[in-house]
Amino acid sequence: MTIYSLFRKIIPFVKPYKSLVAATLVFTFIGSLTAQVNAIILKYTVDSINDLMVQHKQLKDGFTILSVITFVLLAKEIISASVQFGQKYYGEKLRIYISRDLSQKVVEKILTYKMAFYTSAENESGKLQTRIDSGISSLTRLVQNFFIDILPLFANALIALGIMFYANFYIGLVSLCIVPIYFFISQKQAQKLGGFRRKMRGYRETKNNSIISLIESITVIKSFIREDFESKKHADIQLAMTDNQMQTRKTSFAFDSVKGFIEQFGVAIIIILTAYFVLKGQMTIGAIMFHIMLFNNVSGPIRQLHRIYDEINDALIYSESYFDILDAQHQVEESGNYQPKTINGYFELRNVDFRYPNGTLALSNVSFQIPAGETSALVGLSGAGKSTTINLLDKFYEPTSGKILLDGVDIKEYNTQFLRKNIGLVLQKNHIFQGTIADNIRYGDMDADMHAIISAAKQAFIHDQIMELPKQYLADARLLSGGQQQRIAIARLFLKNPPIIFLDEPTASLDAIATEQIKNSLDAIKKNRTVIIITHSISQIIDASNIVVLEKGMVKEEGDHESLYKMEGAYYKIFNAMAHSLNIDKIITTISEAG
Repeated sequence: MTIYSLFRKIIPFVKPYKSLVAATLVFTFIGSLTAQVNAIILKYTVDSINDLMVQHKQLKDGFTILSVITFVLLAKEIISASVQFGQKYYGEKLRIYISRDLSQKVVEKILTYKMAFYTSAENESGKLQTRIDSGISSLTRLVQNFFIDILPLFANALIALGIMFYANFYIGLVSLCIVPIYFFISQKQAQKLGGFRRKMRGYRETKNNSIISLIESITVIKSFIREDFESKKHADIQLAMTDNQMQTRKTSFAFDSVKGFIEQFGVAIIIILTAYFVLKGQMTIGAIMFHIMLFNNVSGPIRQLHRIYDEINDALIYSESYFDILDAQHQVEESGNYQPKTINGYFELRNVDFRYPNGTLALSNVSFQIPAGETSALVGLSGAGKSTTINLLDKFYEPTSGKILLDGVDIKEYNTQFLRKNIGLVLQKNHIFQGTIADNIRYGDMDADMHAIISAAKQAFIHDQIMELPKQYLADARLLSGGQQQRIAIARLFLKNPPIIFLDEPTASLDAIATEQIKNSLDAIKKNRTVIIITHSISQIIDASNIVVLEKGMVKEEGDHESLYKMEGAYYKIFNAMAHSLNIDKIITTISEAG
């Protein structure tokens, strides 16, 4: 990221606020002119008083001079106060608006990205949050400082330099020669500090991500008594950050000392030159203070160059990662145009391979069919590729090779939003959003009224428990237990009422009675729909009309329960293992004895 490319990327965010920019520029120009008044008035004062002293005039003869000085300085301060208010107000307003637009833009953008973007190790939630927050903060701070600090300072410097050249070419030349030297040193300083700042960005991302991970894993940490271990990991990051910060400060202070020397050297040259011209009779005594004050206006932005370069450098580094997120065009979710009037739900996978972004091969040459209007079960050990298959059917990912057809049409051709509108997905662990229970259920259909929400809750067997809460449907959904939250997710499914349903261990976190209740509700909603279920529940597997057995990302067997069991292959082993884990023999004996 270069300064030029950075400003090119910022311009689209600034363009909508041309009137604010114009107002800020007008105030900047006026402020730059008023900033030179002190130097001019000081020269006038010193020369006028010197003339009075030479002529041995009395105090009463200087009242006119004092009146003029008082009036001009008072007027100048009133104008300066108004100008500063205008600059700061419009600059801050511009910053706030641009910050809002940057935040909204990145949210809108990342919502369009494929799941592959989020599963990348570089895009963990803590790292993404740090990049976005730091990028927006540094960019808006740059915009604010540009219009409130940088632009006024350099405008003051240019006008002061012009006046110096007009008053005396040689003194103006000395002032001009100091500027590029200062720029050169400040640029070297920025280059030197750039590496430290990039390291600091990485440390901050790692630190934030580790804190989020620590909070999410606190139960496991405490159960294994690993507080000291986690504290040590965090301390190592902190020590690395501290060392980096000290190196940054050491380098910064060294460059600041050199720049301070150059600035004072310039002041000394100005004093010597003006004194020389005064002694030659080519300049008045007041011109000495006049040129020193003007030189201060020129060196003002020079003194601020370190801070300005810091701001720009921060913006370059942090905006680089921000715009990497914003410009990840290859990650944008593709959406076809095909939107049929009805979807039957007949899926066909043809020689599908899939490899995750980290290189893990999840599916290899997978081919099978999912009949429309029937329930199919995906069976296999952990890591067999069951959930990956669901992700591909829902267009969260695209196959590395091969084809997936829905009702005979390549799934790539389907409009993604249309497709997902016709698919209901319930996971083993579903996310509950911040908000009320009603809002969380309404996520299944944003236009649903309260009657429909209650009906869905009843189907998910959660209504009675909701009514026992003090705020009932207005209660905070995140305060519910894990099993209750799962029923909220299932209630969303009933509210959405799609023709295709994917169930990935939907009752895994429910108790036995709740599981039986939900199974009855799911059995009702399964009728005349295409259902794909991933489960370790024997009853739900047996109920499926079609079973696909996966092993290490490949299809091992396909058929109904009876035919697969008779084959005594992979399904036979898995089914028997499930049955033995339930201790079926003892259950049958217990029920028989009770009967």
